[in-house]
Amino acid sequence: MRRYLNLNLILGGALTLLVIVAGTFAPLLTHLDPVLDADLMNSQMPPSAEFWFGTDSQGRDIFTRVLYGARISLTVGIVSQVINSVIGLALGISAAYWGGWWDDLVNGLTNMMLAIPSLIFALAIMAVLGPGLVSLLIALGLTNWSWTCRIARSAALSLKSQGYVQAAQTMGYSDIRIMATQLVPNMLGPILVIGTLGAGSAVLSEAALSFLGLGIRPPFPSWGSMLTDARELIVLAPWAAIFPGLAIFLAVLGFNLLGDGLRDMLDPHMRTRAP
Repeated sequence: MRRYLNLNLILGGALTLLVIVAGTFAPLLTHLDPVLDADLMNSQMPPSAEFWFGTDSQGRDIFTRVLYGARISLTVGIVSQVINSVIGLALGISAAYWGGWWDDLVNGLTNMMLAIPSLIFALAIMAVLGPGLVSLLIALGLTNWSWTCRIARSAALSLKSQGYVQAAQTMGYSDIRIMATQLVPNMLGPILVIGTLGAGSAVLSEAALSFLGLGIRPPFPSWGSMLTDARELIVLAPWAAIFPGLAIFLAVLGFNLLGDGLRDMLDPHMRTRAP
């Protein structure tokens, strides 16, 4: 069991690290520009020693665009999930700690958000704000906080009766200070897991929105917009769609495996059952 769990963590961490390195060090890994280095004389070239992933319809190097597209995916996945985690933690912990009408209001809002497909809600926000990276971060950051809120509320309900929380109340700590210093540190494990899994979901949502033309503005590369450009080349130049699709697959798989590995590592029941 332990070998399997470690495999999830190691493989997921390796894939996630690969995406981080690709996006961070893109200028060092390729000498080409993802936008400006377009040459129609080299359009739709197959993978070769010169163009590792081939070229698109405008003669741009797909390998370069995949590397720079990793920056967009990482930014969207991490930043939007940080926004989701902050909103979910704030609402979930405060609802459990204060209870009463505030708990009822947060529960109702959470149930409403869970009833609306997150991608549909993000589409509505993007339709109002327009395409762009900032709009994308706002849209995805406001749509997927409900599960974090549920987990935070459940954890806070069990933690607020613990002795150290009552001791903090006796010492005169304010409610906000108790939530921040006594409750949040003791639920970081499950929040970290759901955040890692949510980052993979955000990468998929970004690709879907960019594919629909509501994501990153062209000609700046994102994996979703690259798939949009490759629709008409799927027969003549299938590599234009294969490599961005493969990048999305590996990034999402890495985040999901990392989340599974962290969940199993942080779960005390799994640790006690492991040999």
